[in-house]
Amino acid sequence: MKHYTPQVVTFGESMSLFLPSEQQSIERADHLQHRFGGAESNVAIGLARLGVEVGWFSVVGDDPLGKRIVKSIRGEGVDVSRVMYSKDAPTGMMFREQISGRSAVHYFRKGSAASTLKPEQLDEQYLQGAQLLHITGITPALSDSCKETIYDAVEIAKKHGVKICFDPNLRLKLWSLEEAREVILHLASKADYFLPGWDELKLLYNTEDAELIDSKLNELSATCIVKGKGDYNVIYEQGTQTEVPFYPAEKVIDTVGAGDAFCAGFLAGICKEMSTYEAVRMASINGSLAVQSYGDWEALPEWEQLQQRLTAQAWIER
Repeated sequence: MKHYTPQVVTFGESMSLFLPSEQQSIERADHLQHRFGGAESNVAIGLARLGVEVGWFSVVGDDPLGKRIVKSIRGEGVDVSRVMYSKDAPTGMMFREQISGRSAVHYFRKGSAASTLKPEQLDEQYLQGAQLLHITGITPALSDSCKETIYDAVEIAKKHGVKICFDPNLRLKLWSLEEAREVILHLASKADYFLPGWDELKLLYNTEDAELIDSKLNELSATCIVKGKGDYNVIYEQGTQTEVPFYPAEKVIDTVGAGDAFCAGFLAGICKEMSTYEAVRMASINGSLAVQSYGDWEALPEWEQLQQRLTAQAWIER
């Protein structure tokens, strides 16, 4: 029997998400909606909707929350055949609320099933068949064993010629900036595609000096896609910088998951053998469409919807 591996493989924690039905604080809410979210599974769902074969795995609790997450991701067309279930640790949870018009997130993920992920749980055969491995800076922040698992996955990918896409996703609620800086810059040095935000780079390189940041990025072997440098996304590739204008959103409803939508659009463009510029343009359109509805991943567009924007065709409702 032929071993199956999708084009893109990613892994990391997905958590049950609870939030008030209306834009209000949890303290004053009578009802909470039950959803889920996770940077890597958001990207996986985004890729599946754009017609890319993609697999996501993690460890989830052998509990109703974990089972619901896996079923939902499978239902979006993502391969979840490498997901593992833990009887000893629960599925992580996060609660999101609106306070004074701003979104606040509370994590209940310490000791979660995903934080128990170990290097020996990686399926090398599964990883080696992929075209791309997508990782984020969230996973190594969860535990030492998760950090070692990320490092091992990167080495497996390098060994087998699998390209690595790395989104730092800097989360200072999970670890200190000093810890994050060491790990994230190490992973950036290993990546083929590095997708930081400009504000993240100022923290990671501990400087406001744009020229110094530019020089640091040019030292990397990765193609760097920097989000939000002024009014542009900027490609750093072989010593040159190329500005790609933002694709405007008619109305911004919810920015949660915008970076994951951007990443999914970019990786889909690479998988469809577009130029880096065209892939970033697609990423920008994907992010723009995703912020026009609520949800971490629910608003991620389908390929037909994105294609119409790419070809500047009018959207016709039937």
